[in-house]
Amino acid sequence: MLVVSTEYSQILAAHVAHALDCQLGGVRFTRFPDGEHYLRMDTPHEEMVVVGSVPDSDAMIQLLLLIDACEGSECTLVVPYLGYARQDKKFNAGEPLSARAIARALSTGVSRIFTVNVHDRAVLTHFKVPARDISLAGEIGRYLSLQPLEDPLILAPDDGAAAFASQVAATCGWQHDHLEKVRISGDEVQIEPKNIEAKDRDVVIVDDIISTGGTLATSSAMLHAQGARSLSSVCVHGVLAEGAYIRLLAKGIREVTCSDTLERACSRYTAGNAIAEALR
Repeated sequence: MLVVSTEYSQILAAHVAHALDCQLGGVRFTRFPDGEHYLRMDTPHEEMVVVGSVPDSDAMIQLLLLIDACEGSECTLVVPYLGYARQDKKFNAGEPLSARAIARALSTGVSRIFTVNVHDRAVLTHFKVPARDISLAGEIGRYLSLQPLEDPLILAPDDGAAAFASQVAATCGWQHDHLEKVRISGDEVQIEPKNIEAKDRDVVIVDDIISTGGTLATSSAMLHAQGARSLSSVCVHGVLAEGAYIRLLAKGIREVTCSDTLERACSRYTAGNAIAEALR
């Protein structure tokens, strides 16, 4: 087995190869003068694992080219962050179902596909080959177990992420809850834990993705006002768009952490072990 990656997932691919105790293949990336992508990989192995997140259109093109370069091999595709996955509904006539279009394109030339905490697992039905989603809830729990947390409370930002928070908390036997909006008056809304008080506790808000961080920033201010000892946030995919990282720190979140599905300076735990386990 040989593991290769696009430029967007080099560190994660190295973790996967190490966990599988297999070779990491080299790939050279460049562009033609007109901006078109070019790549050349080492001699393919009969069994290939291609790792590539899709945060943008350039990443998508690079991933498609790398898959094509593996022609003739048994190719497994790992897409740690599947861009366009949140565009899974049509709201107006003439719109594409972008998640479906991306899934169909990535299904060509591979025998199976793995995603990591995809926005909605219904997206997996659009792939034309067997597809499976991997959860990093356990990896987050193990990461948090090594942190100096005092009486921690694991919070989901909403009811939709409550099951994920429960899985994270179960790893360490901690309490968990989710945030909900409580209307105080006709024009005033407060965000607070549904069942468990945050007062004097180290609160960790967990979710699959931090995009702009707007809701998280608002929640942070209110949780501090309710007496939380500290606030931190851990997600799987750190999109961190529109200055989200700085905004969250400015709002009093002590630490923002993500995995390496999107390789960031705040990627402090790896998806590599969970991916390797799924590939075995």
